[in-house]
Amino acid sequence: MSTLIVPKLDEQPWPTLGPQIAAFIEERAIFGPGSLKGQPARLDADKKAALYRLYEVYPQGHPLQGRRRFKRGSISWRKGLAKTEFMAWVAFAELHPEGPVRCDGFDAHGRPVGRPVNDPYIPMLAVTAEQVEELAYGALSVMCAEGPDAEFFDVSLERIIRLDEYGRADGKAVPLSNNPGARDGARTTFQCFDEPHRLYLPRAKSAHETMVANLEKRVLEDPWGLYVGTAGELGQESIAEGIHEEALAIDRGEIDDPQLFHFHREAGGTYDMSQREQVIEAVREATGPVGEYGPGQFESIAKQWERPSADKAMLERLWLNRWVRSGQQAFDPNAWANNGLPGSIPDGALVTAGFDGARYRDSTAIVITEVSSGRQELWALWERPADVDEWELPLDELRESMAYLFEVMDVWRLYCDPFFLEETVAAWQGRWPKKVYEWRTNVASTVVHAVRAYREAIASGEVHWSQGDPQAADLARHIGAAGRRRTNFVDDDGQPMFMLQKIHPDRKFDAAMAGLLSWEARRDAISSGVTRSRSSKMLVF
Repeated sequence: MSTLIVPKLDEQPWPTLGPQIAAFIEERAIFGPGSLKGQPARLDADKKAALYRLYEVYPQGHPLQGRRRFKRGSISWRKGLAKTEFMAWVAFAELHPEGPVRCDGFDAHGRPVGRPVNDPYIPMLAVTAEQVEELAYGALSVMCAEGPDAEFFDVSLERIIRLDEYGRADGKAVPLSNNPGARDGARTTFQCFDEPHRLYLPRAKSAHETMVANLEKRVLEDPWGLYVGTAGELGQESIAEGIHEEALAIDRGEIDDPQLFHFHREAGGTYDMSQREQVIEAVREATGPVGEYGPGQFESIAKQWERPSADKAMLERLWLNRWVRSGQQAFDPNAWANNGLPGSIPDGALVTAGFDGARYRDSTAIVITEVSSGRQELWALWERPADVDEWELPLDELRESMAYLFEVMDVWRLYCDPFFLEETVAAWQGRWPKKVYEWRTNVASTVVHAVRAYREAIASGEVHWSQGDPQAADLARHIGAAGRRRTNFVDDDGQPMFMLQKIHPDRKFDAAMAGLLSWEARRDAISSGVTRSRSSKMLVF
């Protein structure tokens, strides 16, 4: 994935106020603090495209004609692309007494006509008050105090007040940091979340929830919120991570008529980060059509990887805009992605199977491995939807799926983690004796060795996945969501050994555990001399 834009563009473009707002920003706004301070605002292609999508409205004839399409907008670009400037420009247009940011009807050609917000209230949230002042609010303060329309605003460190024609207060923007109670009654028309990947502490998340709830209080002004930042650390449960997961769900088609617009660009290719030229190309891909801001910029960024003490995971997040967690993923997603084989496992093949899951939470999966090739497929998967609190695994479907597996394939062994499904596993043992075995995944002394074996098989390319498997993407998603849980065990080289755990509460990895169990059964098949199945279903030793 290099660019993720959801919802995707429709064949028939939506009406949008974007062109009017882009022209307004370039005519009336300036750059904030920095090398370009005070110069007229300039929007590159990405920023214009984002504005066009962010300000889409329902067309004429629709029951919601003229209303905003999206309640929330999210921009995720790498460090150094003037994202904070972009947020401040949007806030400037939302605050300005002449900003064409809400639909006031349509012209003769069916295009929306913009109007300013009546009595705007714009809270701008960051981690600390100092960051608020240094980031979007600080940039907005300069635009309002030093721009060509300075007479419309009264600017201080605590607030920016919009003035009417009589010099009276007619709306305001305020900095906000981790204090949900103080703004609980606020009548928000637009709100900003600067660097949401850093908003992960309970207080910040509580402030966020309060602010989102406030969006319903000014219905006539069609309020909305904007998030701008870079990729964060997986598993940190930041506000940005929740938005990214929601965007992926939209991309998978799991959310109908989404109220979120998300624009994410990263270095999606496979690069050798030990080679400077490869790093330069990765930075170039993450940057997009904007290109270098100055000669040698990409090379200067790439040289940061060459420092012996560099935090390379952090560099990936900041400059390549990749969602990573430093050393916490149990398996290498990139290696897994490169291990695909054409086709799929044929009916009647000798396979081993792994089963893991729970009856009331998360997910349940069955993964099979072809003994001869080491190819894996996701046979079945059941997942609790993210927006459902009470959920139960459909046991009838599970039993039917397992029976069909034993009917279609030559199953040598099935390894099962029986927790919360002991009776079901016991029934399978009675139906298929000497084929179904309990394999408990909470016994560290055995699990750590299975994890290491599966990790090594993925890294070496010994384990494969079927390109013809319609659920291959789901299996890859679970492989990437499996995290490390450190134990007191070490390997022969003195390196720590791991069990599996979640990287994030909402990210499921049960198919990865089922794949590990299936692979462990395949290893036992190989060590027992089992190689293939005859047509009579007799095993060859």
